Amino acid sequence: MPKQAIQTDKSPIPTSPYSQALRVGDFIFVSGTTPTNPETGTMPETIEDQTRQVLDNIKEILEAGGASMDDVVKSTVHLSDLEFFARFNSVYATYFNEPRPVRTTVGSQLMNMLVEIDVVAYVGKD
Repeated sequence: MPKQAIQTDKSPIPTSPYSQALRVGDFIFVSGTTPTNPETGTMPETIEDQTRQVLDNIKEILEAGGASMDDVVKSTVHLSDLEFFARFNSVYATYFNEPRPVRTTVGSQLMNMLVEIDVVAYVGKD
């Protein structure tokens, strides 16, 4: 099954050797996405604003691949401090309709950011 790269300048372009996203068959795999604003190159300061920026960046990547947030079936969330969980979760919940994707949330050492998220979207036939 061939891989198709998905990339948009409406989300930060990777500076390391990985793709923003790949479509493989009926799935889109979005790489760990940072809270960098693609227009300014800056990162918001609060966990709430960083969560919004990450999810907005993911939304743009999915749209570039012909998908939407409603197509997301799995997400993995990395928080620099699990104390941020409730604040992160209140923003995250506004981006997904029922049934919400399955999710794993872990505490991770992140470089200069508070949150990073990757997702898998299903874009096959219902």
